[in-house]
Amino acid sequence: MNAMIFAAGLGTRLQHYTKNCPKALVSLDGKPLLEHCILKLKAFGVDRIVINVHHYADQIEAFLKLKDNFGMDILISDERELLLDTGGAIKKAKSLFIPNAPILIYNVDILSSLNLEDLLEAHESKQALATLNLRAKNTNRHLCFNQQGLLCAWKNDATQEVKNVNESHLNSSAYSFSGIHVIDSSLLDLIEEEGVFSIIDLYLRLAKDYPIAGYYDDSDVWMDLGKPEELLKAETILKKLSKD
Repeated sequence: MNAMIFAAGLGTRLQHYTKNCPKALVSLDGKPLLEHCILKLKAFGVDRIVINVHHYADQIEAFLKLKDNFGMDILISDERELLLDTGGAIKKAKSLFIPNAPILIYNVDILSSLNLEDLLEAHESKQALATLNLRAKNTNRHLCFNQQGLLCAWKNDATQEVKNVNESHLNSSAYSFSGIHVIDSSLLDLIEEEGVFSIIDLYLRLAKDYPIAGYYDDSDVWMDLGKPEELLKAETILKKLSKD
């Protein structure tokens, strides 16, 4: 199985921490965020990890070399010249993945207790092109899934902007996307977009013809560590868990 860690972000919300290092190497409970992600994926049994880099890319490469890639097959997708957003990142990395194997995608700044085995089982049972881990709606921007559990729209409550897949969004449920998802390798051959583009826009286009499924799981722990206040909360949570 493949995995891809999105680690190329500029970390603008963490400027206090990212003036001299990439967001991926910001420390959490004594370990960089990237290390937390890699160890979770290694424990899950991932065969190959692809990591995209842009901001302070040399530091990430040096860190992986120092750690001997954690004894794993880890490849770098180099976005130094241009940050490609999530969809563009997947397209650029296409040749780096093990062929005909699913790809688990993980944001480096997400801390989650999600059972990855459950997510993969849901993906396989639904025979979906992609399966997105969903949580209870907690922002103005959210994804809508119809009664069959398939993606049918994206909405922004603040601006009233709507991107519809089909009319089933009229009787749908709204969720927040956790930043963790799994895609079938066949999706890579369906990408027509060029340059910089979002994976969500790609999913919305493909959902017109292919099953893009949701997997709801409100695990005890889920945090967006791209915000300083959340990073501090996560430190407290991890210290408490280590004592229990």
